[in-house]
Amino acid sequence: MYRFLLTPRWWGINVFVLLAIPFCIFMGSWQLGRFEDRVDSHRAAERKPEPQQQKAVPLDELLPVDKETSGRTATATGRYGEQFLVPERELDGKRGSYILTLLKTDGGRTLPVVRGWLPQGAPAPAAPAGEVTVTGALQASESSGTDGVHTAGGLPSGQLGMISAASLVNLVPDDVYDAWVTLTTADDGLTAVPAAAPQNSGLDLKAFQNLGYTGEWFVFAGFVLFMWFRLVRREAEAERDRALGLDAEAA
Repeated sequence: MYRFLLTPRWWGINVFVLLAIPFCIFMGSWQLGRFEDRVDSHRAAERKPEPQQQKAVPLDELLPVDKETSGRTATATGRYGEQFLVPERELDGKRGSYILTLLKTDGGRTLPVVRGWLPQGAPAPAAPAGEVTVTGALQASESSGTDGVHTAGGLPSGQLGMISAASLVNLVPDDVYDAWVTLTTADDGLTAVPAAAPQNSGLDLKAFQNLGYTGEWFVFAGFVLFMWFRLVRREAEAERDRALGLDAEAA
């Protein structure tokens, strides 16, 4: 009755099923592994001291910025130069701007420094003159997809939509670090900006998306197997009906 499984049409169906089920199981296991990695990194982060509590080290020792160095306290020495406002930034539910001042370091490169947050409409204080040593939390350059980043075009002169080397490359002739720091202690008249958690780390929404995708891939594998059994059953019933029909004609 099941000899139809050896026909060319069913060979194609069988090969598809034999390939689809392991693929779905592999993808589900991969997504589950990614979720488990995020859980492990979250637990490891909980056991580690807060980045701000670790000893401050020179900026160049923490580059490039990654999940391990993001939020670490960095130090750099230089002289403040050009200053920008980064509007549409909220702090404690209030809208205002970051005060971003460029620090020309002793090494010749320029470091964006967020000296603090200023309420909307308040005048921006001037940066300290002379050589300064800044201490702050290290942050990776922002991207256009970063939550809360104002990316609308047409900003007035002296304002930036996001903090990144890409947004400063046409405004500053110097080599700009692909990172920035937010001062641990804000300058007078400003409010310190807390360091943001690194993206794609910990038990965030994307972590639970990985867990959801795991379930979906295993459901797909079960669906493929279910449909194969259903098709086999229907074909077997059709073969039986054809056999009964032939027997009736012979009688």
